[in-house]
Amino acid sequence: MKEIFTAFAMTFLTATSFAQSGNQAKSNKNMRIVFVVSNQVKSETTGYPIGFWLSELAQPFYEFQEVGYEVTIASPDGGKIIFDSWSDPESPNARELDLISTGFKHHPKTVALMENTVKLDEIKAENFDGIFVVGGLGPMQTFYNNEKLHKLFAQFYQAGKASATICHGSSILLKTKLSDGKLLAEGKKWTGFCNAEEDIVDKTAKKKMQPFRIEDEAKKLNTNYVTGKNPYSSFAVADGNLISGQQGSSGAETAKLVINYLKR
Repeated sequence: MKEIFTAFAMTFLTATSFAQSGNQAKSNKNMRIVFVVSNQVKSETTGYPIGFWLSELAQPFYEFQEVGYEVTIASPDGGKIIFDSWSDPESPNARELDLISTGFKHHPKTVALMENTVKLDEIKAENFDGIFVVGGLGPMQTFYNNEKLHKLFAQFYQAGKASATICHGSSILLKTKLSDGKLLAEGKKWTGFCNAEEDIVDKTAKKKMQPFRIEDEAKKLNTNYVTGKNPYSSFAVADGNLISGQQGSSGAETAKLVINYLKR
């Protein structure tokens, strides 16, 4: 049965042209999006290897390809990225049947993209129309204090480009500042992985998974942090060109808000 689902998912994705566009000058014909994805690191709290959440890359990637956007995948160190084992759609513990992520995991072209991401230092905001910061277990360590990423994200935002985060990728909004020193998210509506979801994760793992919680830190700031009604249900918000999704179930919805913004 798994083979059938995998083949079905790959059929969906084969119908789409996959492009790792690098950092060449932007074409007037196609919108260009850069994903920023965590490299794998060792968790400070559990010792587990942690990286990115597969559906938070796969689902938006599919949505962007469907409308003809060119997509680049970047990471802080460049090179290979590895998704969190908990996000494996073929795992016995998978929350739902995710055909898009299953296809993304197996398709030779997307596998190749995950093997050879562009180094973040090579990304220039002027060459893209939007940035999409992917979450997972890794970003709380690899993105939260990453000043290069914060500066790049602020450049996209201040240039009026689509500036999106999802799940733990939204941890950057706790620290990213504009060129005038003001917190980018000050007074802005945004979302990210919430306490109710962290509670579920910690209970399942029987240990504290993250060094801090986005919702706790957000409440200390002058921002409008919001969440959906139910944990793990799709939820995304847009405040101008700042776009954010709550967790892995929100990838497609978050991407559609980016597309809606760029259609203007």
